Amino acid sequence: MQPRVTIIGLGVQDLKAATTFYQEKFGWKLTNASNENISFFQLNGVLLSLYPREKLAEDATVNPTGSGFKGFTLAYNTRTKEEVDEVFADLSSKNVKIVKQPEQVFWGGYSGYVADLDDNLWEIAYNPFLELDAEGNTIEEA
Repeated sequence: MQPRVTIIGLGVQDLKAATTFYQEKFGWKLTNASNENISFFQLNGVLLSLYPREKLAEDATVNPTGSGFKGFTLAYNTRTKEEVDEVFADLSSKNVKIVKQPEQVFWGGYSGYVADLDDNLWEIAYNPFLELDAEGNTIEEA
């Protein structure tokens, strides 16, 4: 199996509200493959999909209930520490839930966390050990 991720699928309580959140708060655009049943956002080389939580759980044959920490975070990396602060200022002005304000962190970077409407955590981070290309993809060191 090749090491890759094609789609990150998030089960959401309210598809329309979640879609609006990513459009209006993050400024992301829906792809043409989106419809009233599922939303797709093109990230670098990966799609983010939003799908009703109950239906996603049914498809995976698991229980849809759950609360608290989900055991994963999504990350948006910036090129500078200042860009982290700029992203936070923008999201804060749009009333996005700030979980943790940006700060210097133990691993040498600078980051904080925001949450979407379903409390999926997004780390907004500057990692001085991670180089990004013009599109924001990580550059693998040889």
